[in-house]
Amino acid sequence: MADGCLGPYFCKPPKPSPIPLFLLQIPKLPLHFPSKPMAAHCHCISNPRPYQPSLLVFSGGTAFNGVVEELKKLTVRVAHVLPVSDDGGSTAEIVRVLGGPAVGDIRSRCLRLADQSTSEALAVRRLLGHRLPINPQQAKSEWYEVVEGEHSLWEGVSKPYRETIRSFLAYFQNEILRRPNESFCFSNGSIGNFFFAGARVFFQSLDAAIFLFSRVSDIPAESLVLPVISTNDRLTLGCELWDGTIVRGQNEISHPAYGSIGPVDKGRSSVPALPSRIKRVFYMSSEGTNSLHEVFPTVNPAVLDQLSNVDCIVYAMGSLFTSLCPSLVLLGIGEVISSRSCPKVLLLNGTHDRETSGFSASSFVIAITDALNRTYGDSHNCLKHFPSQYINTLLVPKDGEIPIDDQILRSQGIFDVVIVDSIRDPKVGIIFDPVSLINALGNVVSRYMRTKD
Repeated sequence: MADGCLGPYFCKPPKPSPIPLFLLQIPKLPLHFPSKPMAAHCHCISNPRPYQPSLLVFSGGTAFNGVVEELKKLTVRVAHVLPVSDDGGSTAEIVRVLGGPAVGDIRSRCLRLADQSTSEALAVRRLLGHRLPINPQQAKSEWYEVVEGEHSLWEGVSKPYRETIRSFLAYFQNEILRRPNESFCFSNGSIGNFFFAGARVFFQSLDAAIFLFSRVSDIPAESLVLPVISTNDRLTLGCELWDGTIVRGQNEISHPAYGSIGPVDKGRSSVPALPSRIKRVFYMSSEGTNSLHEVFPTVNPAVLDQLSNVDCIVYAMGSLFTSLCPSLVLLGIGEVISSRSCPKVLLLNGTHDRETSGFSASSFVIAITDALNRTYGDSHNCLKHFPSQYINTLLVPKDGEIPIDDQILRSQGIFDVVIVDSIRDPKVGIIFDPVSLINALGNVVSRYMRTKD
């Protein structure tokens, strides 16, 4: 890094690189999948592209990432719906200093969907996927190298991409320095999160930031990454346990760090179980400490639009109460899902975690049903739909540790339980074999499409 580069950042905000004018006129995100596959423009191709089913996947930012690449072989017409309430890792520091929704899960999914077909695409993906060192001073020093454009991560990134990305990284740095009363810690920071946050603050729009990130990382146009709540405000997740305890913050519910500044460990760990099972999750005001501070954010209309039109709805594996339920408890989600006659598939976890200790398969079904019915929320907004109106198929990893209580599942109206080949991950235990999972999911959708025709 050149001498003197660090100095200006401590005395005055850096001057961002000019932001390309075309970014100021971002078109509206597509809210519908094409009703038919795009026709090939090359007249030498005689066979049209096979029809690709459209899916909507509720998930968090970690567990489902492992099968995203394989899913592309089945279809790219997927709406990925993610929560914006994560308050762990470098996301927590961004939210603390700049406010706004958490973007870590969205950034993670965007990177998984990013193009990898060229050397430049890989270079951009490597840059936006990079994390800074744990040591705060080393992290700050490396961050300055990145934002000055002198880090080796920029190798292979052409000037147009380079200047576009640097513009928003510099804008992010500028926003931090405009808050002299807050000292930002870059430890373990994600360059992609910083880029995302800079774009969100600049445009004052989460949707615009997602659109920009999608274009920079060249995500397929048919693939949508949708925040379940489209907001520019900070969101805090809370949960109520059956013993009446209120736990504030997604990370505190799922993976408490106990003051550690290191990366959040989302694998199997020694984190103690919750003192009681989770009764429900809900959103709290940013300063709230109990259920009296509950707030009711509005669901992203694009999510409801997709739910009404896709061929299949998927509840992905992952953290049940902090990855899935934050999307399911919102007003309108249960109403639309219960009205659909398409496949509604639950991908069961292979192992228990802090949130689901002692759960059986039917316990997962009950938790999802209660979330969609908003059973323990405001009595005026509760639904009374049966589990089978929300879930009609269960895909289960072979040799998983979640008991499959078939009799109770049948009493819930769920008769289609499919065992899928699994693999053992050294960090998290039994997980789906990606190829087998997508094949099984494809078979479920194919059966539906045949009956539909």
